[in-house]
Amino acid sequence: MKISRNTVVSLSFTVTDLEGQVLDRTKPGEPMVALIGYDNLIEGLEKALDGHEKGDEFSVVVNPSEAYGEVNESLIQEVDKSMFGDFALEVGQVFEAESTHGPVPVIVKEIKDNTVIVDANHPFAGKALNFLVVIDDVREATEEEKKHGHAHPDGHCPSEEHHHCCHHHDGDGEHHCCHKHDGEGEHHCCHEHDGEGEHHCCHEHDGEGEHHCCHEHDEEHEAH
Repeated sequence: MKISRNTVVSLSFTVTDLEGQVLDRTKPGEPMVALIGYDNLIEGLEKALDGHEKGDEFSVVVNPSEAYGEVNESLIQEVDKSMFGDFALEVGQVFEAESTHGPVPVIVKEIKDNTVIVDANHPFAGKALNFLVVIDDVREATEEEKKHGHAHPDGHCPSEEHHHCCHHHDGDGEHHCCHKHDGEGEHHCCHEHDGEGEHHCCHEHDGEGEHHCCHEHDEEHEAH
């Protein structure tokens, strides 16, 4: 069976930049599973998958315009250090900030005396990405999957298990994703919290009574 709209593909991949540095990869035996034709993957990768079948191996370079776009300078902000409370901040840490569009992962880029520069751009923004892909399986989507607009690995809807996200954080605290972001440049992620189900949050209230929150994620966090 060839990959097309309304098929579900299981794929293993390694992503590198154009200099050959590995940026992301699937774990052995844990392929990504995606429903094709419903904007679940970045545009360039989904286009490259079209027509392939189980067992195919190929590489493709995806330009920023069909991946995570160019860097949006408006998503880089300098915020008051007090927002992070007593956390011991380090460059590269990932926090989850509340926004009008929901939770947004932000990366600590620079730490100053009284302020912190955070970046809500996806770490791959502005990068051309080289995908090395292996197609592990292809099947027809079920009617329920088409109705929901996403794949149901092992026959179960991920939303029922509260972990419908293919983002992960590597050992350096970086946040990676091979799924699509919405048209407003936002990217959404359902994060796992620590082993006790706790999540850490630094609150700040602005003058208009708005509530802002930064959740810290540990370096071993993964969500697939």
